[in-house]
Amino acid sequence: METAHTLRTHDGVTIAYRASRVAAPRGMLVLLHGLASNLSRWSEFIATTRLAQSWDMVRLDLRGHAGSLCRSRIGMDEWCSDVAAILRAEGAPRALLVGHCLGANVALWFAQRMPQATKGLVLIEPMFREALRGSLATVAALRPALALLVPALRALAALGVHRRRLATLDLAALDREARAAMARHGGRFPEQRYASPLQDLKSFPLVVYLQDLLAVTGPLPGLAAIDAPALALISAGTTIGNPDIAARLLSRLPNGEVARLAAQHWIPTEQPEAMTAHIERWCERLADAH
Repeated sequence: METAHTLRTHDGVTIAYRASRVAAPRGMLVLLHGLASNLSRWSEFIATTRLAQSWDMVRLDLRGHAGSLCRSRIGMDEWCSDVAAILRAEGAPRALLVGHCLGANVALWFAQRMPQATKGLVLIEPMFREALRGSLATVAALRPALALLVPALRALAALGVHRRRLATLDLAALDREARAAMARHGGRFPEQRYASPLQDLKSFPLVVYLQDLLAVTGPLPGLAAIDAPALALISAGTTIGNPDIAARLLSRLPNGEVARLAAQHWIPTEQPEAMTAHIERWCERLADAH
C-alpha cells in the first residue's frame, strides 16, 4: 500500500512523494515523470506491475510540479538533490531510477553525479537535443531568449504576481481518454492534447513550464562515462524526435540496451502493457544477476 509523504528540503521547498514498501525488497524503484507532468504518470504502472510485490517503490512530484509546487529555481541540480534527499529519508542507499521524457534526463544526470546511489536506469524516451524535432526543436533554438524570461518571472512570483488556481492533472484519467479516442479514430494518437502548451499551462505555472522546457532541451552528461546497467525504451515515431539518432546516442552507454516501441512519443500512454513487460523482465534479470 502506498503512503503519502512530504520532505522539506534544505532550501525550504516541500517535495511530495508516495512510497510503497515490501517485506523483503529486491531493491527500490524511483519513478520520475516527464515534462509538464506529475506523479500520476505512474499510477497505472504502480497498480498493474508485478514488481510492486517485490520492490520498494517511490514516485514523486518533481520540484515545481503538482504537490511539490514552487515558482523558484528548478532544474537538474535541484531535481537530483531532491531525489538524493528522498533516498536518505527512506533509508535507501541505492535505487533503480525509472524516468520518462524529462524524467529520463534527470535519471541520467543523477547517475552521472551519484553513481554510488544508482543501481540501474530505465530510460523511457530520453530527450537528446540532437534528436529533437517539431516544436521542441524550435524551443531548443530559442533557449537563450527563453532563459532571459525566467529570472523576471521568478521575481514576479516572489512578489506574489502569479495565478492562484491551477487545474489538477490526472494523467491516468487522461491516458484512458486518449486510448478511447484512439479506438474511435483508427489508432490515431491525440497529439493535440499531449503536445499543447495551452493545455499544459492550465496545470502549470509559466515559470515552471519554461524551466521544464529549458531542462528538456539542455545538454546531457557524457553517456560513455555512465556505467550503470540501463534499459532504454524509445518510440519508433518521429513526432518529437528522431529515433535513429536517439538509438545511436544511447549506444554509447557501456551497459545499456535499447528497445523500440510502436508509439509517437508517449509510450506510457500508447504502449503501457509493452512498457511494463519490458521493465519487469529487465528489472528481474538485473536483480537475479546481483
